Amino acid sequence: MNTQTIFAKLIAQSLNLSVEAVGNTLSLLEEGCTIPFISRYRKERTGALDEVQIAAISDENERLKEIQKRKETVIKTITDQEKMTPELQKRIEQCWDSTELEDIYLPFKPRRRTRAQVAREQGLEPLAQILMLQRERDPERAAQAFVKGDVKDAETAIKGAQDIIAEMVSEDERSRQQLRGAYRRTAIITSKAVKAKADTDEAAKYHDYFDWHEPLKRCSSHRLLAMRRGENEGILRLSIDPIDDDECIERLQRHYVYGHTPCGDLVAEAVEDSYKRLLKPSIETEFANLSKEQADEEAIRVFAENLRQLLLGAPLGQKRVMGVDPGFRTGCKVVCLDAQGNLLHHEAIFPHPPVNKRMQATVHVQQMLEQYHIEAIAIGNGTASRETKAFIEDALQGHDGINVFVVSEDGASVYSASKVARDEFPDEDVTVRGAVSIGRRLMDPLAELVKIDPKSIGVGQYQHDVDQTKLKHQLDQTVESCVNQVGVNLNTASSHLLQYVSGLGVTLAKNIIDYRKENGAFTSRAQLKKVPRLGPSAYQQCAGFLRIPDAKNPLDNSAVHPESYPIVEQMAKDLGCTVKDLIEQKDLRAKLDIKKYVTSEVGLPTLTDIMKELEKPGRDPREQLEVFEFDSRVQTIDDLEEGMLLPGIVTNITNFGAFVDIGVHQDGLVHISQMANRRIAHPTDVVKLHQHVTVRVIEIDQRRHRISLSMKQ
Repeated sequence: MNTQTIFAKLIAQSLNLSVEAVGNTLSLLEEGCTIPFISRYRKERTGALDEVQIAAISDENERLKEIQKRKETVIKTITDQEKMTPELQKRIEQCWDSTELEDIYLPFKPRRRTRAQVAREQGLEPLAQILMLQRERDPERAAQAFVKGDVKDAETAIKGAQDIIAEMVSEDERSRQQLRGAYRRTAIITSKAVKAKADTDEAAKYHDYFDWHEPLKRCSSHRLLAMRRGENEGILRLSIDPIDDDECIERLQRHYVYGHTPCGDLVAEAVEDSYKRLLKPSIETEFANLSKEQADEEAIRVFAENLRQLLLGAPLGQKRVMGVDPGFRTGCKVVCLDAQGNLLHHEAIFPHPPVNKRMQATVHVQQMLEQYHIEAIAIGNGTASRETKAFIEDALQGHDGINVFVVSEDGASVYSASKVARDEFPDEDVTVRGAVSIGRRLMDPLAELVKIDPKSIGVGQYQHDVDQTKLKHQLDQTVESCVNQVGVNLNTASSHLLQYVSGLGVTLAKNIIDYRKENGAFTSRAQLKKVPRLGPSAYQQCAGFLRIPDAKNPLDNSAVHPESYPIVEQMAKDLGCTVKDLIEQKDLRAKLDIKKYVTSEVGLPTLTDIMKELEKPGRDPREQLEVFEFDSRVQTIDDLEEGMLLPGIVTNITNFGAFVDIGVHQDGLVHISQMANRRIAHPTDVVKLHQHVTVRVIEIDQRRHRISLSMKQ
């Protein structure tokens, strides 16, 4: 049985999927197919698995590959020590659990010189075996035979033998599994303040954890990550302990102690020493790492879901937009963009104190509206946002039909100082680039936000505390999924957006841009084959996700893959019409019996997708944009009163609730317990990012700048 077949069976069992579907998915991944491509265009081979399932198969496959590599190292090390037996090798080869594998390997693992190692070098292993058998009535007399060299007396010999026993107990799989069971059932995580830091300003935010304990299995991801951050900053001291140390020691002793005899008592002492000095610290570290890993996974999952919602935010579309980065002292930076997001003009206006040139600013705004035929205005949601929106709305009098939108600024400053921004606008300063980013986010959030490191977008939960490699992998996967779900206009997309298209990447994205500059706009998908280094495999992976709105072949602006064009052309031929007629006329499509087009390669899943796409070719799956207004009564936290009902926008979602912007420069928190009149499992059951909601103010903490809100009816 080859490795891929073994992996397919293990993954199918783990994820409760069919072995055939998993095996085919692994084959496609090995061929270099991307997750979006497999999910969209290879449904017959995978049994219509979705992106989440395919990603899980891919991740499990990588995990098993890592275990396979580790097994090879373990087998080589034990073989080199000449301690390998056929039974041991078979057990290692059949093991696919990393914890179990490390337990098997532990007695053979090269290590620093331990107390037990020193005792072995002194020739005390036979004495340890005598004590373990517990048949010797006078262990001290037996120990006399080992008094020589560094072993000065019988007591020293017995101590050394006990050190060997303690290490044997700590490396025994039964001992480790037994203690793991106790930790799983009863472990308590305890957090205490470090006295020297307890009164510092930095410690204030961890005050809730100065004397905290709870069962580890009930400790939520956000609490655990908060405590770990406090520990890393030297403010908290954490420990994870089973509920009863004495009971754990007694259970272990039952395995090794056969009765109340002189040797039995010495073995009991060694077992207790093993528990306190070796076994417990090892299992505590294991559970600390495991709980952190689980908390990381949950935090990364929340972050990825928030990012997905943000990237799939409603776009305004190709409109002429004015972008405004608001400010008081430094003024508001205003940019005017054409429908493709190109910068036409920029200037600074000063409508607010301390400069207060409101009339002049009004005249300038009105001139820009006229000159650049502005159709919508995007205002950043940072400092002076409410004041700037009020000023712009005053300046708009007489200009009907121009909507004003408040746009999240998160990450705009990161983008404006980035290499991407410098390459786009080498002659402009960071304030202009930031305002352009705000304007473009309104037009197409996805196209603009892919230029920013997702960690800087402000929708995460302890994103700097989690495993950064796993975070990057998950976020990159999320961005790729969103880009391919929406599809990309081949003739307007930036290099940064193109690199996330299935099968492309940094080099091919740049080559496409260079080809476009040299040869003009693409008129067909087939032209992609002329792009340098874009071979048949890359073309197969990317073509279905790239759109050409005005292409001669209307299918080039749809999610129908070029490999399926002959099917659509045959459908049109059978009906005696053109492909264009087939797309435009519903009654023609209704005449088709798609079962007639099933072949050994193409099944009903693909044909059903083709029919859906013909119904609405190139349709953007994102929602429509809606105008939003904050309550005019509140400008700052001082204006709030308990009981107020206010409109708000969801800005971030965590495990414990959702943060909502109510227009007072400080987001309020709707705790999960205040999100609905019923019990909910997660805030995403009720809200999504950037959703417009109505909230009630239930508490205002002026000192800590905290606002508690409720969405309960």
